[in-house]
Amino acid sequence: MSPVPRLVVAAPASGSGKTTVATGLMAAFAARGLAVSPHKVGPDYIDPGYHALATGRVGRNLDAYLCGPELIAPLFLHGARGCDLAVVEGVMGLYDGAAGQGELASTAHVAKLLRAPVVLVVDASSQSRSVAALVHGFASWDPEVRVGGVILNKVGSDRHEALLREALDASGVPVLGVLRRAPQVDTPSRHLGLVPVAERGSAAVEAVAAMAAQVAQGCDLEALAALARGAGELPGAAWDPAGALAGPGSRPGTPDRPVVAVAGGRAFTFSYAEHAELLAAAGAEVVTFDPLRDEELPEGTAGLVVGGGFPEVYAAELSANEPLRKAVAGLALSGAPVAAECAGLLYLCRELDGRPMCGVLDAGARMGERLTLGYRDAVAVGDSVLAAAGTRTRGHEFHRTVVEPGAGTAPAWGLTTPVRRVEGFVQQGVHASYLHTHWAAAPGAARRFVERCRTS
Repeated sequence: MSPVPRLVVAAPASGSGKTTVATGLMAAFAARGLAVSPHKVGPDYIDPGYHALATGRVGRNLDAYLCGPELIAPLFLHGARGCDLAVVEGVMGLYDGAAGQGELASTAHVAKLLRAPVVLVVDASSQSRSVAALVHGFASWDPEVRVGGVILNKVGSDRHEALLREALDASGVPVLGVLRRAPQVDTPSRHLGLVPVAERGSAAVEAVAAMAAQVAQGCDLEALAALARGAGELPGAAWDPAGALAGPGSRPGTPDRPVVAVAGGRAFTFSYAEHAELLAAAGAEVVTFDPLRDEELPEGTAGLVVGGGFPEVYAAELSANEPLRKAVAGLALSGAPVAAECAGLLYLCRELDGRPMCGVLDAGARMGERLTLGYRDAVAVGDSVLAAAGTRTRGHEFHRTVVEPGAGTAPAWGLTTPVRRVEGFVQQGVHASYLHTHWAAAPGAARRFVERCRTS
């Protein structure tokens, strides 16, 4: 397989401008007629939406904690099929990984797994000559990480730029771009990060266009493309959903294709693309619906998947759609399989911030004061539509809400990190949890879910 030219966009710390640069590069290269494959390191769901807007392709995550290091290159190759170039946006600082796990799941770790050069985005707003020490330190920390260039962000003036370039002349790391302060490309944030593309409409389109214009004007796109072409060979085969499902328990050629309804729209924007691909490969007909607008589930719905998002922002509208809430409750009561993650869990509760929800679960949900964030190791407490009892998985929690369960509920997961506790709900065919998981690491979840759709 010919190597896909590729770059990893990293930074010394969060807030340096990675998303602006990565998204701008994607859009600028796409404007030149290149097929650009967009990727994001880590479990982030929001940045890939901006990447998709910039490239016209699905944004995909590369998470070495959730999926394991061995799946990073295959998942990358799967997403980059047929592309001329790939841009991978990093997470946090270049060497920041899963807490207490060394380099695992860091941008540097993923760059090494992809044999890709790194472009370091530096917020230069409050420094001049010190930038050389900073870049030298990051470039020399790990000899297996190739820092191929630096993009200076938030540069204040021509004089400031000259001082920075002079300092970096002796660093051995070329300056591949200089971006001036440009508040017009800033994207709004709230309690869980950037506001998703689906909620911003034309404003998101304008923001991505501004990023592309700024990057095209301030960066040496030819030099960046040449750096991408210097990425090393990437051996192995691309991940394939049908291949991932092959093996014990598979049913190739099964004619019946149960309808699996997947929640979308502005309230439910968090989903990994591979989940729908695995459901389809397992034999389902995947149909997306919008709980804010649709008053009925898709015709023939045999199973329901409600992923993450921001139901707390749209609680009034979700609550007002009483016909759909009753349809969801009825489907769950029938024993049909329902898989709900984080936002989906809140939607299935009795109420959210005092507003009626679907009432599938005897639990109340409300906004809390603290952010719950981090990777988790988990084991299935009992059998469910997603996993057999004792199944081990890895997941990620990211929420600022609290769920208060009623008496006698059965948990979904026993979490072993960072502290031991149980979490989530299993009830008839319902599996609801705060835990975000990546099914590429556990394709049996999709097979098990679709099989239950056929038999329920």
